[in-house]
Amino acid sequence: MSKDIKGQCLCGAVTVSAKVDKPRLRVCHCDMCRQHTSGGFYSIETLPDSINVAGPAQSFISSDWAERGFCSTCGSTLWYGMQHDGSRNLAAGLFPDAGGGVLKIEFFTDMCPAGYRLAGDHKKLSTEETTAMFAPFEGDAK
Repeated sequence: MSKDIKGQCLCGAVTVSAKVDKPRLRVCHCDMCRQHTSGGFYSIETLPDSINVAGPAQSFISSDWAERGFCSTCGSTLWYGMQHDGSRNLAAGLFPDAGGGVLKIEFFTDMCPAGYRLAGDHKKLSTEETTAMFAPFEGDAK
């Protein structure tokens, strides 16, 4: 059974809603995510095609395959998106209590600075494991 989650950026100019089934949080420690957020990028898994973003949202093409969304008023991080299919991974911090999500997976853990290390019993993937997990998507875009 899915539930609706609603959130907003820091200034409230951008509102976001989506549906979640089993709210799962993910965190990425790659160089770009850390540079963009000054920490790991926490996202919440939402149901496909359930995301609605309203307000002055913009995106920045950060690589050959990805974009990063932000509020053009306050600069809040909104999403990490894939260019090949338009999918978006919404920032968990937009939602009260991170949408009720539970941390399930970390990406690029070998790139995570010691001061950012997360405790807990969840899946932790290295750069090699993360790249292997998403490599098929890169080939689809070519």
